[in-house]
Amino acid sequence: MPVIDIHEHVIPRRGFLHPARKETICTPDEMVGIMDKHDIDKAVVLPLTSPETFSFVQSVEEAFEACDRYPDRFIKFCNVDPRLDRNSLDYDFVPILEYYKSLGAKGIGEVTCNLWWHDRRLHNLLRGCNEVGFPFIFHVAWREYDMYGIISRPGLPGLEEALQKYPNITFLGHSPGWWSEVAGELTPTERQGYPKGKIKPGGRVPELMRKYPNMWGDLSAGSGYNAVTRDPEWGYQFLEEFQDKLLMGLDCCYPSNDECPLMGFLREAVAKGKISQHAFDKIMGENAVKLLGL
Repeated sequence: MPVIDIHEHVIPRRGFLHPARKETICTPDEMVGIMDKHDIDKAVVLPLTSPETFSFVQSVEEAFEACDRYPDRFIKFCNVDPRLDRNSLDYDFVPILEYYKSLGAKGIGEVTCNLWWHDRRLHNLLRGCNEVGFPFIFHVAWREYDMYGIISRPGLPGLEEALQKYPNITFLGHSPGWWSEVAGELTPTERQGYPKGKIKPGGRVPELMRKYPNMWGDLSAGSGYNAVTRDPEWGYQFLEEFQDKLLMGLDCCYPSNDECPLMGFLREAVAKGKISQHAFDKIMGENAVKLLGL
């Protein structure tokens, strides 16, 4: 059973240092070292192509160059900002997505543009992904400006509209703005971060995942870990129920951020019989193999 990390970022060479952290995202060598530390066979590399996301803009070509250093360890995703090429309201994204697919891209993400779900430019990109059949990893934001991610109102109504309109896209939800919505009765503060305590019923994430075959979950980063550990018994049930639609990820980004408590939680859960071996194997890699056609 391969262990596949669905969410990583890699840069081929050192660049502009993040002003606060004083480091850049991982080089290929550093990322492979982290993967070896956690017994990860392959990792999906997500280009950072939107200016909101980071302290520099990364091209898809740079991400592919990084992947080509370790072709047996990295899986290519492309990423295209919906404002590409004159910020057109009618841009056809199919040719560029097909081009990246011909170079080995298995999907698109992490999509982080600070646009509303109903934005016409975003829907141009979604139509292209629907035609090409790319999985779509996205980050959720809750306001315009001083933030990155697709902007969503409480309850994720814009995402639900996209799920209905684009059935050929497998949407992979990620980030605090997505994972906080596993619970109902959210306060604005809870929706924007890492809420603690028991899961209240009425969460939109389980509802959307039950209702739409094309709604999946990317468990990477602190947000995915928080969602399934804040109320462990609920988390075990969630992992079992959605074992066919969840994928493990690190999203460690920086060389200094090389721990992954999620993997420890999952391994402990299966060892103690809290989740089944079948669920564990699917989340750790089998679902990614199926989704990406590996």
